[in-house]
Amino acid sequence: MKPILQNLVEMTGQRDHLRLEVSVLSTLQKLSNIVEVRALELFTIDGVMHLRPRTWKGPQDWVSTDMEPSKDPQQQPLENLPELAACVRGHESHVIASPRRGYHVLWLPVWMHDKVSTCLEISQKRPFSVHRLEVITGIFNVYQNYQSLLDYSERDALTDLYNRKTFDEQFSRQSYSSASDNTPHKAEQWLAVIDIDHFKQVNDRFGHLYGDEVLILVANVLRSSFRSNDRIFRFGGEEFVVLLRSISLEETRNALNRFREAVQVYPFPQVGQVTVSIGFVNATHGAPVEILGQADQALYYAKEHGRNQVCFYDDLIASGDLVVQIAHDDVEFF
Repeated sequence: MKPILQNLVEMTGQRDHLRLEVSVLSTLQKLSNIVEVRALELFTIDGVMHLRPRTWKGPQDWVSTDMEPSKDPQQQPLENLPELAACVRGHESHVIASPRRGYHVLWLPVWMHDKVSTCLEISQKRPFSVHRLEVITGIFNVYQNYQSLLDYSERDALTDLYNRKTFDEQFSRQSYSSASDNTPHKAEQWLAVIDIDHFKQVNDRFGHLYGDEVLILVANVLRSSFRSNDRIFRFGGEEFVVLLRSISLEETRNALNRFREAVQVYPFPQVGQVTVSIGFVNATHGAPVEILGQADQALYYAKEHGRNQVCFYDDLIASGDLVVQIAHDDVEFF
């Protein structure tokens, strides 16, 4: 039991969801007779639940993919694993299956906010004994409880989107990764800053209760407008940020405009019509403060020139509507 306790101590010392996931998989892999452990990601394509491997043990170390789930060649409909599909539909804690002779699989869905987006898969050659199942579920419950605590600390209390602190951590890590990636054709990343137009007037006219409802509903539209591997944050007040990954400029522009139009036609109770202004920038190159500053400049231009529009920083520079700010030691003054 001592190695397991040491692994649990290490696991609860993590402050990042991916590292926590790798830590629990590593802990489970060290149990005797385990053949393979993986983390599966569950997601929806055209209303149909799918899954794909997200983290697994490679030849040298643990491997995690950040590929767009719908484009992953390993993705498959959840119904291809009928026992797991029935487990998810029944909101059950686990299920065991034997897909072939001498091979036994235990699936443990990770339930958060009454939804499941992750499932741990543990395979071994022997049937799962009662004692083995108790040990595994004990480790899993510690992991799931800590996952919930970590998720709570990363979320905005009102909208349940990621908060500003989480953005700072994730964006700094992503920027460092992009800067060290010398791949000739690496995927583009984009940062969009979104601001609700005339939000102060909503609060002044209808009260903060309706203002909070507008924020919650805009957050819901954000969630439904972007992909599962995009990241959405509430910066505070009426400002939101979206990090879009592995997508072209044209696709980014279209996605942001679709979101803007979805907000424009949304029937906000009592308030009526609400619009948003958006500024975005390529987030692949540059320091985080520089990238965020450029997106902010594009946003301010959108708000000062009619609102309810999407502005791309590079377009504004090329047209002469904005000028490049002089930077000193990675800090921009503007």
